[in-house]
Amino acid sequence: MGGTAEVADIFRRHGEAYRKANGAHMGRGERRVMAAIAACRTAALGGHVEQCADCGAIRIAYNSCRNRHCPKCQNLARAEWLEARRADLLPVPYFHVVFTLPAAAAEIAFHNKAVVYDILMRTAAETLRTIAADPKHLGAEIGLVAVLHTWGQTLDHHPHVHCIVPGGGLSPDRTRWIACRPGFFLPVRVLSSLFRRLFLAHLDAAFKAGRLRFSGALAALADPASFAQRLDGLRSIDWVVYAKPPFGSPEQVLAYLSRYTHRVAIANSRLISLEDGRVSFRWRDYRHNARNKIMTLAAEEFIRRFLLHTLPDGFQRIRHYGFLANGNRAGKLALCRQLLAAPAPAPPPPPRDFRERLRRLTGCDLDICPCCGGPMVSLGPLPRSPPQGATAFRCDTS
Repeated sequence: MGGTAEVADIFRRHGEAYRKANGAHMGRGERRVMAAIAACRTAALGGHVEQCADCGAIRIAYNSCRNRHCPKCQNLARAEWLEARRADLLPVPYFHVVFTLPAAAAEIAFHNKAVVYDILMRTAAETLRTIAADPKHLGAEIGLVAVLHTWGQTLDHHPHVHCIVPGGGLSPDRTRWIACRPGFFLPVRVLSSLFRRLFLAHLDAAFKAGRLRFSGALAALADPASFAQRLDGLRSIDWVVYAKPPFGSPEQVLAYLSRYTHRVAIANSRLISLEDGRVSFRWRDYRHNARNKIMTLAAEEFIRRFLLHTLPDGFQRIRHYGFLANGNRAGKLALCRQLLAAPAPAPPPPPRDFRERLRRLTGCDLDICPCCGGPMVSLGPLPRSPPQGATAFRCDTS
């Protein structure tokens, strides 16, 4: 099945063997992710039957799992989130800043995902807001959107936070907009130093409060002396903070966010084949001029790497800070637009049913026959055991 593999196919073919071999080490979250993705848009979730009024073609549409780790269930959620964010954009340059944990801290994060991922996101935002508020740099209150990613191109564990930040902010007395220098936001070396100090301080506080757990190869870190030694080692190395050049327009900001906000560890489009128990996929080697390469893994290893990125239940991987924080966003954005002499955004369209939203936001029209373009008419719900010989309809929303 070269070129048509999906993550769901890998779970269906090799998931049971993986669970038998590794079940003792799997949490409920990993099990739920595997089950949801394997069942997505299959008879296991039920669906409904439709028929074209013109050509009589029968179509079965199976329900989606809507799991946030599923490669096929992100498109509508991403489009709806982007539509809401369009009203938040200001007519200023936007910057992209990335905060990355070094390997010795990432190990701790993997064993304590909820606690350490939260520290990572809060610390990245605190670092940006603190340096931006300093009169030596910008002297303003900024806003930002932070998105957590935990993977690298080869599905290794690589926790980092992407921050999208308007190039400027509100003055302390809120009477003017303070713009950053053209093409420059904040010094990355200063950001890196503060990020390291704040993160380690919060991590140490979590350890002393008994909020961190260690097992396996990291069991020794439960000893305060060993943990302090690990922190000392992390203080002695440089931490990576990367600031990209500013975006050219607010539309480019949206285009960028559309690729990052609801991304999962690997998209189905990167998979090449699933053959003989091995999975091949494309990846980009950023250490060698972003060269495109192909990696082949045993299916069991691919599943292990994919499940590394299962998030804790309820964890918010997209967060807003500063004048973009949810509690006061509307009022502060209105003030920003007033100071920038920018027009108010058009009101969002009124809420509609699922099919209308899907058509408007993604271009996938479920009311049109894929064979002849005629109107589709619902024949009713579909039980979990579909009619024999029926073929499921796929409206790809990955």
